[in-house]
Amino acid sequence: MSKAKGAQKAPPDRKLVTANRRARHEYMIEDTVEAGLVLTGPEIKSIRAGKANLQDAYARVENGEAWLYNMHVAPYEQGNRFNLDPVRKRKLLLHRKEIDRLMGRAQERGLALVPLSLYLRHGFAKIELATARGKKLYDRREAIADREARRAQDRARKGDEE
Repeated sequence: MSKAKGAQKAPPDRKLVTANRRARHEYMIEDTVEAGLVLTGPEIKSIRAGKANLQDAYARVENGEAWLYNMHVAPYEQGNRFNLDPVRKRKLLLHRKEIDRLMGRAQERGLALVPLSLYLRHGFAKIELATARGKKLYDRREAIADREARRAQDRARKGDEE
């Protein structure tokens, strides 16, 4: 059974925590980069438990540093007083050249820095960040129509094989 064209299988050293499925629907992805996250102890424990959400998250470059906004990490139950605000801004760990490149791309008209997925690699939380251009409504409808046509072809092909 083959995967759809846009679907990707995670490498064996990555454990996917959460993915921003809406981002691929609402944006045309141009370039991606992997970034680390600065987290506190209770936050990483909560992420390892799978209690994170990228739904409304976005990234921004400010004063030469990359920041992630609105990523919700549920408070760790045993974290008591060490739990911080669940939607606080978090610093992204990138090389200087990557930050400069992202800053240049983000200043272009119509481009945004969108997180695509949050995963664990070798025990560290990583985020896949993309420079993306927003789709118009007719682009989204066209993508849905293409996907439906592809599914219909696959069903027809599967029916012929049986």
